Amino acid sequence: MALQIYNVVHREKEPFEPLHEGKVSMYVCGPTVYDHAHVGHAKTYLSFDIVVRYLRYRGYDVLYVQNLTDVGHLLDSGEDRILKRARQAQATPMQIVETFARSYFEDMDALGVVRPDISPRASGHIPEQIKLIETLLDKDYAYVSDQGNVYFDVYRWPEYGKLSNRRLGDQEAGSREEVRDDKRHPEDFALWKIAEPEHILRWDSPWGIGYPGWHIECSAMSQKYLGDTFDIHGGGLDNIFPHNECEVAQSEAANGVTFARYWMLAGTLLVPDQTGVPIKMSKSLGNFYTIKDALKAHRPEAVRLFILSSHYRSPIVFSLEALDSAQKGWERISGAVRLVREKLRQAPEGNGGGVFLDVLEKTKQRFVEAMDDDFNAPGAVAALYDLTREVYTLLNSDQITGKAVLEAIRDTYQVLGGQVLGIIRDETAAGPANVQREDGLIRLLIDLRAQARAAKEFAKADQIRKQLTELGVTLEDRSDGTVWRVD
Repeated sequence: MALQIYNVVHREKEPFEPLHEGKVSMYVCGPTVYDHAHVGHAKTYLSFDIVVRYLRYRGYDVLYVQNLTDVGHLLDSGEDRILKRARQAQATPMQIVETFARSYFEDMDALGVVRPDISPRASGHIPEQIKLIETLLDKDYAYVSDQGNVYFDVYRWPEYGKLSNRRLGDQEAGSREEVRDDKRHPEDFALWKIAEPEHILRWDSPWGIGYPGWHIECSAMSQKYLGDTFDIHGGGLDNIFPHNECEVAQSEAANGVTFARYWMLAGTLLVPDQTGVPIKMSKSLGNFYTIKDALKAHRPEAVRLFILSSHYRSPIVFSLEALDSAQKGWERISGAVRLVREKLRQAPEGNGGGVFLDVLEKTKQRFVEAMDDDFNAPGAVAALYDLTREVYTLLNSDQITGKAVLEAIRDTYQVLGGQVLGIIRDETAAGPANVQREDGLIRLLIDLRAQARAAKEFAKADQIRKQLTELGVTLEDRSDGTVWRVD
């Protein structure tokens, strides 16, 4: 089965055929960096992390671009989000941007999200945005108002609304931008705005000192790094209108070719309100739970598994109970992985238990079939859960399992659960030497405890266990040895 992607613009699944064989060009709308990222951001960017990981697993050379918005994203009042936060914090706008850009990447790194190949900033691409606006003016898709603001004339572009399935007249005036009397039509959106005297973020332009509108940045930056047409455009479903719709209109009007060939939009993360009704998590509503808060009580793999329990296109309801459940699920899987690794330490050579290789092959087939079906991560996770049940049955039996089979089980977990889903840590990776050192020290203490127990020095053994527990390391004594986990 070929990889199928649900293309939002056509409202159906389509076989994935990249523009250039073996290569994938992908752009995802990134965050506006004016505050710490919340779990809703984790829902979006973890979803596309899985997309990138799986495409690379399938052998594609992926060029992944994800922008940072640091100017132009306006509140409904017309006020720039960065400027508002800067005023509240009595700081400069770029202090705010640098602080929260670092915070965002810290959170993504902690969650195991692979960094984009390119992370361009809107403020660093003002010349490209001005050039694109000039092209739209030259082609008569945009106009300069009496006040010097530049707007895209949506009535000049007949296909406006094809992505969001809206028609002209459906838009509420003022959606995400200031209502201005100098527009030809209420639905027209800003490409460039003349700065008021108090507006700190300002640049020279052919139309006067001002700043770009929100939508133009993604068109300009995706064009610069991926070309006029690229394979996949990702983002959150809540931004399909007006942001993504405006991207399509201005890009295709300027360049005369298809903008993005496949549109993938992630569903919203919801939280119950006071009456229990799920509503969107957002900073503007004040009902957000930061990623940093989530990671204080839960492992990053548990947060990933929680997000992966829902299809990327579907909404998911957040709660601490749901994170607890995801952590228990992760502990079940990671416990099997640890048990396999422990068994490998003393496993006999050979293919004892070789029939289990068929189980691994069927697991891989189920995993790939699920992911080929529009990146169905819940189906892929289900395949790992079923494998885990089979692994526990095998290793808790009296059957002798040879080294080759155990290595095959370990490698299956590492590739499917680690490389693709990011929920299994690679203990063989050369990078985190401190992690390997920590694991080695824990194993040394476990071995010393085993020697103490064999010598009937039970007080010493109990002391080692107690100190490990205080450090967050839980031991599980089995008939075939001791396994451990970090809580």
